[in-house]
Amino acid sequence: MTERTRETRERILSAACKVIAEVGFEKIRMRMVAEHAGVSTALLHYHFENREKLFTEAMTHSFAHTSTELERDADSVPASVILARILHSLLPTDPVLKEDWRLWQELWVRALRDEATQKFAVDLYDQLHTWVGTALRRGIDSGEFAGFDVDATATLLLAMCDGFGIRLMIGDPRVTPDSALAAMWGAVAPALGVSGAFPKI
Repeated sequence: MTERTRETRERILSAACKVIAEVGFEKIRMRMVAEHAGVSTALLHYHFENREKLFTEAMTHSFAHTSTELERDADSVPASVILARILHSLLPTDPVLKEDWRLWQELWVRALRDEATQKFAVDLYDQLHTWVGTALRRGIDSGEFAGFDVDATATLLLAMCDGFGIRLMIGDPRVTPDSALAAMWGAVAPALGVSGAFPKI
């Protein structure tokens, strides 16, 4: 029964991510998510009491899924490869990541108007900061990276991901995924003490 409940929640959250990305949070209705997930509206409300709760859970679900996948072989590949994978996943480089980015854009808009969402957004950024920082510290501990200010570098990388990501989402012809990744890596490579060429991932 517990496994069934977990699978149902996963299905609902995946459906919520897709629907929010398609129509935006302001237009979303619980019924739309229920239909997309193939469950009754009553069952949806059993798991998520309102759309605000559903939205925050969907954002957390999206982030957790991505981070778990990228860490699958973290102990057997260089720290630079893990960091490169993380940076790649933080840009809208494929249809799935573009969907994630639409969720983030919805989060930013809501955070400007809603204090609870603002706090949630800051918490998610803390998690992203920890994720990037852990990859950087792994490289320092293994001797692959030189010593540097981990927090400052993580903040810089996240800020660049946001900036380049927005331009990629609006289709700015001056920015491509490859040029964005190359620029970010080039900006931090001297501090890391590694080659300026973006690693093969």
